[in-house]
Amino acid sequence: MTRSFSTPLAAMISVAILCTSTNISAADSAITGLSDVLAKENASNGVSLTPMPVADAATFLRRAYVDLVGRIPTEVEIRQFAELPQQTRREQLIDQLLQHERFADTWTAFYADMLRLRSNADGGAAAIAFVHKAVQDGTPYDKLAKGFISANGKAGATPEVGFILGDNADPMALAGATSQVFLGVRVACAQCHDHPFDSWTQHDFYGLAAYFGKTRRIETQFTNTVYTTEVKESTVLWPPEGQEDASDRKPMAPRFPFILAKSDNSSQAISRLEKLRTAYAVAAEGERAKKPETSVDDLLSDLDGKVDKAARGKKRNTLDVAAEAKRDARNLRIGSGIASESELRAELAELITDPKNRYFSRCFANRVWAHLVGRGIVEPIDDFSDSNPPSHPQTLDYLADEFVASGYDLKTLIRGIMISEPYQRSHASGTNAIEQAALEDAFLATPMRRMLSEVIFDSVITAGHLFEVKHPAGQNLKTVWQQNRVNKTPQKSESADDQQMAASGAAMQPKTRMVASSYNLESAIELDFDAILKKNSELSPQEANVAIDRMAVMSKEELEAVRMQQQERQRTNTEYIDRFVKATVDDNPTFTSSFRMASPAAPEHFLRVFGQTDRTQLGEHRDQSPSMRQALMMLNGRLTHEASRVGNLEPVHALLIGEHADLSQAIQLAYREILTRQPTVDEITEAKTIIADAGKPLEGMADLRWLLLNCDEFRFLP
Repeated sequence: MTRSFSTPLAAMISVAILCTSTNISAADSAITGLSDVLAKENASNGVSLTPMPVADAATFLRRAYVDLVGRIPTEVEIRQFAELPQQTRREQLIDQLLQHERFADTWTAFYADMLRLRSNADGGAAAIAFVHKAVQDGTPYDKLAKGFISANGKAGATPEVGFILGDNADPMALAGATSQVFLGVRVACAQCHDHPFDSWTQHDFYGLAAYFGKTRRIETQFTNTVYTTEVKESTVLWPPEGQEDASDRKPMAPRFPFILAKSDNSSQAISRLEKLRTAYAVAAEGERAKKPETSVDDLLSDLDGKVDKAARGKKRNTLDVAAEAKRDARNLRIGSGIASESELRAELAELITDPKNRYFSRCFANRVWAHLVGRGIVEPIDDFSDSNPPSHPQTLDYLADEFVASGYDLKTLIRGIMISEPYQRSHASGTNAIEQAALEDAFLATPMRRMLSEVIFDSVITAGHLFEVKHPAGQNLKTVWQQNRVNKTPQKSESADDQQMAASGAAMQPKTRMVASSYNLESAIELDFDAILKKNSELSPQEANVAIDRMAVMSKEELEAVRMQQQERQRTNTEYIDRFVKATVDDNPTFTSSFRMASPAAPEHFLRVFGQTDRTQLGEHRDQSPSMRQALMMLNGRLTHEASRVGNLEPVHALLIGEHADLSQAIQLAYREILTRQPTVDEITEAKTIIADAGKPLEGMADLRWLLLNCDEFRFLP
C-alpha cells in the first residue's frame, strides 16, 4: 500500500512493520462479539467486499497511543510494546493506556467539545476540571450527564452548572443543546415551526424547553457573582408569540417528547446494569458500615469551630460575609434560598438518562465509535432521526447495550471498540475511490483521519523531546529586546520601597513580552485542574447556598460598604511608560501539554488553526480540512523549529557526535521517534544525503527531523 505525501523524501515511504514477526494471531486479530455482529449485519445487507487486513503491530501501537493518551509513543514505549507477548500485547497495551495519567487529559477534550465547555465562560474552567476528575475517577456517564442537566449554584463552586451557564440559562437554547448533545436529536429546528423532515413538532420543543423555564442566570450587582437558581414562574409560554391564538399565553407544561423503550432486546442489558449497581451498592454499604457516621450538627459544629479559631484574637470584620454566613448557618434553612434545586431539571435528567431511553446510550456510543474509528454509524453523529437511520443499527444496538450493562463506563466502551476488527483494520488506500468508500461505509477498512490539533501539538513535543529541557544550561544564550512597563508618576502615598516594588512588579506583569518571539503562536495559559477544583470547593454546595442567601439579605449599608471596598481595590491612578531594554536569555524552551491549556485557544493559536472550534455553535464539529495556515505553521512555527533542533541531552546526539557515532542508527531512531516505524533502505540512503548536504551532522539531522515532522504520514493516523 502506498500513500501520497507532501515531500520528495516522504513520497518514497512504505509502511514497514516495526516488530519482527509479520504473523497476526487469532488473539491479535481481536475477534469479538462486536466484530461478529458487524460481519453478520454486512452479510445481511448484501456486502460481499473483501475486508482490509488487520493492521500491523507498529500501526496499532501508534493509533492506540494517539487515541488513548493524545500523543505518539516514545522510543522507550515502542521497545516496551515489542517486548510484550505477541498473543496478548494489543489487549495489554490498551489496558495499560486506559490507566495512563494522560488518559483523563485526552478524553477531557472529547467531553469539552461535546458539552461545548469554554474555560473563559462563567464556570467553564471549573466544569472542564470537574470533567477531568470524573474521567480520572471513572464516574459513570449517566451520573455525569445528570449533574450537567440538573445542577444549580454558583459558577465555579458548583462545576456542573457550567453547562447551563454556557447558554446563559436560556430555556430555548438549552432545550436544543440538551437534546442534541445527550440524545443526538436536533429538535431545535422545531422552535419556530414543526420540523420539516422529522416528527418533532413545535409543541414538542416547547414542552422540552419548559423544563428549563424556571431557571435563571443571576449576576450580583457588586460582587459580580454568577449563579443559577429557580423561580416560581416559567418564561416558556404557549402558544408562541405571533400565532393567532397567542392572546392568552400561559406557562407551558413540561413534557418529555421521547418514547422510552418497552420490553425489547435492551432488557437484558438493563438487567445486567441493575445487578452491577446492586453489587456496587452492597459494597458501598459495607464500606460505610466500617466508618462512624457524621451528623449535620457535627459538620456545622466543626465548621463553626474552624471559624471561631480563625477569628480568635482578631478584631471582628463586619464585612466578612462568608464567616458570618457560617456562624449563622443553623439559623438558615439550607437549600431553600436563591440557588434552590431544580425539580423540573432533575426530573428531565432522570428521563434522559433512563436505561430505557435508547437515544441516550446510542448517541454516546455512536460518538465514541466515530471518534475512534473515524466514521459514525449515524452521520452526522448528533442527527438521529427517521430520515437519517443508522447504517448498521444492530451493531449500534450492541454497542449501546454493552455500554448500559457496563454501568455507562467510558473505558469499557472504548476497550470494546479498540479490540475489535473495525478499529484495527488497515486503510483502503490501494483501491479506487468508489471501492474505498464502500469498504469504509461497511467498516471493512479504516478511514483516513488526521490527528486532533492537540494530538499533533503534543506529538511534535514528544518527537522533539520538548516536555523537558534538551540543551545544557547556558548553551543557547541570546540577546533580545524586552518591552517593560514601569510607573511614570509614583503615587503620593507610596514610600520609596513601595515605588521600587511597584516598578519591579510592573515589569513582571503579563504585558511584558519579548519582541523577538512575535512568531510564537503555540503558547497559552496552562490550567491546573486540581487547583481549580480545590479553590472552588472551599465551600460545600450547602455552604455556598447559605453564602448566596446571606448576600441576598444584606442591608443597604452593607452593600454600599462592599461596593466602596471593591472600588478601592480596583482604583488605579498610575500611568505607565514603555521601556525597551536588552536582556540575555537562555533559549532552552520547554512546552506544556496542549490538553492542559485554557480552551478553546485564541483564534490564531496552533490548536484553532488545526481545527479546534470555539465551542459556541451547537453541532459544530472539528474541521479536518487542510489549509495554507496549517502548512505555514508547521513549516515556520517555533514548535516545529525547536522540535527539529538536536539537543545535547537527547539520545540521538550521542549517535551523531563522539566516539559512538552511528549515522544509520541515528536515522533509524529519528524515524522511530517521529513516525513510529523503521525506515526503508532507500529512506536511509536519502537521509544520509540530506545530512551530508548540511555540512554538520547536528544541522543535517535537524533538517531531516523537520522534513519528517512536515510530511503527511506524521499528521495522519496510519
